[in-house]
Amino acid sequence: MRVNESKHKRIKEIHKPMTRPVTILFSCIGRRVSLMRGFRNAGKRLHIPLRILGADASLMSPALQLCDQAFVVPPVVENGYLRETLSIVRRNQVQLLIPTVDLDLKILAENRHRFERLGCRVLVSRPEVIAICQDKRRACRFWRRNGFDTPDTLSVSAALKQKRIVFPCFLKPWDGYASRGNAVAHNREELAFYGRRIPNCIVQEYVRGDEFTCDAFVDDQMRVRCVVPRRRLEVRSGEVSKARIYKNREIMERVAQLVEVLGAGPGVITIQLIRRKDGILKFIEVNPRFGGGAPLSIQAGADFPRWILQELSGRMPRIRFDGFEDGLLMLRYDQEVWVHSAGSRQK
Repeated sequence: MRVNESKHKRIKEIHKPMTRPVTILFSCIGRRVSLMRGFRNAGKRLHIPLRILGADASLMSPALQLCDQAFVVPPVVENGYLRETLSIVRRNQVQLLIPTVDLDLKILAENRHRFERLGCRVLVSRPEVIAICQDKRRACRFWRRNGFDTPDTLSVSAALKQKRIVFPCFLKPWDGYASRGNAVAHNREELAFYGRRIPNCIVQEYVRGDEFTCDAFVDDQMRVRCVVPRRRLEVRSGEVSKARIYKNREIMERVAQLVEVLGAGPGVITIQLIRRKDGILKFIEVNPRFGGGAPLSIQAGADFPRWILQELSGRMPRIRFDGFEDGLLMLRYDQEVWVHSAGSRQK
C-alpha cells in the first residue's frame, strides 16, 4: 500500500552526528561505483559515518577498489559463498547487506534469518517472490493471473508446432539475466537455430514501443512509496547507458500495483515494461534489487540511499510518490579506476 506522507505523522529528523559508523556490505559489487557513492553522499548529508565493504568473486572488480574494505569470496554457485558472506557480516558487524545482481538473491532470501540473527538487515524479497521473478515463465503466468498484460510466451517446441508464427519473435533463457542469450528470430530457420543454442529458451511476442525501466521504492513496512520511470534510450551489455526520466502517472500507478500484488521488497525493485503506440503496457521483467540505472533516479531526487539509511537509523523518511525531477537525461561514459602494484610508488 502506498503512503501519502501528508496524511501520516512525520517524525522529525535528528541531525545529531552519530559516533558509531554504520557498516554496509555490497555483495557482487562489480561495477556499482555510482550506487556506492550514492550511499556515501547520503551518509554525509545525514551525518551518519559509513564504512562500506564490498565483496566479489574477483579482485578485478572496479567498485571493489573504492570500498573501505574489499573481500574476495567464492562464486555464488559454490558452497563456500554463503559461509564466507556470513563470516564477513559477523566479523565486521555489518548492519546492512545490499545485493546488486540477480546471482545471489535466492541464497540471501532463503538465509535472511541467519543474517538477521547477526544484526544485519538484508534488502531482499521473500524466496517466493525471488522464485517468480527469476523464472520468466512463472512471471508471465503471474502477471496475467493478476490482470497485468505481458508478451505471449511459448516454449520453442510449442512455437515451432504452430502453423502461423508472427515474426520477428524474441528468444531468451527463462532463467537469464543482463540480456545474456537474448536473440531475435525473423523466420522459422532462425527460430530453430537459436532455440537449439539458447539454454532454457522461451519464445515471446516481439513487442514494439517505448521501453521503460521503473525503480520502485518499498519501505520496511512493505509500502510502495515512490516509482520512477526511466525511458531506455540505449543499452550496452544488458545495462542502460542512455535514459531519461519520464514522469507518467499511469505507468507509476500501474507499476506500484504490480509491486504490491507481487509483495516484493523491501528496498528498490526494478520493473521493465514496454508501452506500445496504442498505450497498452506490456510488463516484461521484474528484478527485486537495485537496477544498473538506479543512479539516474537517485540524481533526479528519488534518494533511495538516504531513505534506506534513515530507516536503518529508526527515522521515517519524508517521501513524495512523485517527488523527482521529470525529464532528467543520463548519458553514461566509461571511467578508469587505477590500481597500483604492491610496493610501487604512486606518481
